[in-house]
Amino acid sequence: MKVFVANVCLLFCFYIPSAFSQNIETNLQPKIHTIQLYAYGNQQGLPVYLLNSSEQLFLSFDDMDANVKSYYYTFVLCDYNWKPANLNPFDYIKGFTQNRITTYRYSSLALTRYTHYEARLPEKNSVPTRSGNYILKVYLDGDTSKLVFTKQMMVVDAKTTINATVVQPFTPQLFTTHQKIRFSAQINGINSFSAAQQVKVVILQNNRWDNALRDIPPTFVRGNTLEYNSENIAIFPGGKEWRWLDLRSFRLQSDRVSRGEYHKNSTEFFLKPDIDRSAAKYLYFPDYNGMYNITTYESINPMWQSDYAKIHFSFVMKEAPDPNENIFLIGQFTGYSLDDKWKMKWNEESGLFETDAFLKQGYYNYGYASVDKNGQEYRLLEGNYWETENSYTILVYYKSLSDRNDQLIGISQINSRTDRPGFSF
Repeated sequence: MKVFVANVCLLFCFYIPSAFSQNIETNLQPKIHTIQLYAYGNQQGLPVYLLNSSEQLFLSFDDMDANVKSYYYTFVLCDYNWKPANLNPFDYIKGFTQNRITTYRYSSLALTRYTHYEARLPEKNSVPTRSGNYILKVYLDGDTSKLVFTKQMMVVDAKTTINATVVQPFTPQLFTTHQKIRFSAQINGINSFSAAQQVKVVILQNNRWDNALRDIPPTFVRGNTLEYNSENIAIFPGGKEWRWLDLRSFRLQSDRVSRGEYHKNSTEFFLKPDIDRSAAKYLYFPDYNGMYNITTYESINPMWQSDYAKIHFSFVMKEAPDPNENIFLIGQFTGYSLDDKWKMKWNEESGLFETDAFLKQGYYNYGYASVDKNGQEYRLLEGNYWETENSYTILVYYKSLSDRNDQLIGISQINSRTDRPGFSF
């Protein structure tokens, strides 16, 4: 029993996001910034489209070349592990398999010049006809070899009723630091199936794919109802409420800004140094669960009237830096990536870990993670607490014996806290 508990603790405390999960979404062009794909009207909403509905997703991005280019997009159907399905695009797209992004506008009221592009998906002439995971590919001049970036999206055909709750794990080592999701899924409209082989479940914490839990086995199967309540499954580190950065106004500096430098054609902000919070007591405050929101105080349309600034982040270590440890800036705006772009550099002169990011006006959540150079230990420098407010999304996939892709037949989102007062800023 002791060995089992230790293994569970090791698995969830030191989970390393796989290279596969890190590389699904890519940005191959350094001149492209602030790529967003979300449920229309909700910047924190997962990009999920209900099959055969009038719902839409919103795609937007900025091109710093500030000219007009011919951007196209297409959808690629994947299995639940995001590997492309062996299907012709005409088997899962009704209409054109590629479309040009025709809505764009030059930036206004901003020192930084850029062209803002956007699209509402799916368009009437190009609609997904199968449920499942999709990769949205954006490329230049109608040439798929000129790939610019990719984003993940999902199409759901609701055939599942999901009931879920967040509870504390019974395991003593995880009781005060982790959160467990206990849930059941009732499959509707499917007469017979083998749950162990045909149904797969994925759980996301705060819309993140880098630490998603997959291949979760059901504890009990009763007819078409699957119950998932084993003690050693569906457990996530609780984390802590995220650090914040308010960039809604460049004129009025927020509390996290130490100083600003205003140049003729650009702006820079130096943030106050952050410290390791892993030993600090838990304190609840509203946050975006690691995500961000593009918005401003002083413009009408933040999508093309917001400015950009170079933001300088710095982190203080309580002890001398470990040469075998790397510190990374993490958050939705970094894609939770562990590549060199977001690795903090040690500055001998200042005694700080430092990095910078080119960010659009808005409200951002962020954090820090430590990863050893062998890639064996991943540790949040925030601490883990059962009380932390987190959002969880349960995705249920089904694959019949004749299917060549996994259908997404159920999705449900729950929150670990129901007593949160909401945003007050």
